[in-house]
Amino acid sequence: MCLQYGTGSPANAQFVGMWETLNNVYRLEGVRGLYRGFLPGVFGISHGALQFMAYEELKTLYNKHRNQPIDTRLTTMEYLTFAALSKMFAAATTYPYQVVRSRLQEQHRSYNGVWDCIKQIWVRESFRGMFKGLNAYMLHIVPNIMIVFGIYEAVLNIHAEMRLEQDLASAEE
Repeated sequence: MCLQYGTGSPANAQFVGMWETLNNVYRLEGVRGLYRGFLPGVFGISHGALQFMAYEELKTLYNKHRNQPIDTRLTTMEYLTFAALSKMFAAATTYPYQVVRSRLQEQHRSYNGVWDCIKQIWVRESFRGMFKGLNAYMLHIVPNIMIVFGIYEAVLNIHAEMRLEQDLASAEE
């Protein structure tokens, strides 16, 4: 539905809802059309793994640099900074898969698979083509992840405080 541009031929059919879109894609392109861009999308799973790895590694390295135990609680600003940096790292590392996936799903150019798509992007747009739209993407996701990780760390902190209170209450008994 995001990739609709015009009307006219069946290749440019306009879809108004999810079920109509699924039905028409299946009718026009078959099962293969429903899974166009799936393979590059699978690589998107690595994005979250890289992000969490970078986030935890940044916290650990920072505490080691300060000669603190690695599980020392940080300030909210430090958590937000590490969330932003880890997201920027993961996004910059994995963004080309999103470009390829989007291009494969687009109906206005034909590709013969993932490698053909990558080759066409490279020939027409070079290295920059693989990162087209990254700046706008960063403006969207970095504040979002800062909020998510801020909440994540706040919940972890609340949980740690509750455990400490339970341990103190158990010790008093």
